[in-house]
Amino acid sequence: MRCPYCQSHDLRVVDSRDSETGEAIRRRRACNPCGKRFTTYERVETVPFYIVKKDGRREDFDRHKLFAGLMTACKKRDISPDRISQLVEAIEADLRGRGQSELPSTVVGELVMARLRELDDVAYVRFASVYRSFRDLSEVKHEIDQLLSADGQARGRRARA
Repeated sequence: MRCPYCQSHDLRVVDSRDSETGEAIRRRRACNPCGKRFTTYERVETVPFYIVKKDGRREDFDRHKLFAGLMTACKKRDISPDRISQLVEAIEADLRGRGQSELPSTVVGELVMARLRELDDVAYVRFASVYRSFRDLSEVKHEIDQLLSADGQARGRRARA
């Protein structure tokens, strides 16, 4: 492994810990020559699984593509990249736990939306608008109304408890 800043191989591990889902080991490393620090993840090499798109095409599951999509949805929100990485790990673990070699893209999309809805309403609406291909503002308004209605019902249940 090389330092991403100076390309040196002279590195040391400063800290190691399991990721939240236990799917990876997170290591903080320091470069001896330049002194910069960076994070690496060590994970088990797993059997790839495929996402079946709506048009029938099959693609390898790509965690980087999922991360990029979530970063876009969460742009300018108070959500750290580490939190998004944890979300990607949790989603991937859920998908792998299903034990299928092929999954429809709709399963992935709905799972992402469910997790985003718990994390941040604005990021959820951003993702939903692309995923569900909203055609106009009335569809966006309808989604927001459902979100607000569900949020109000949840508050009512918590108040009664």
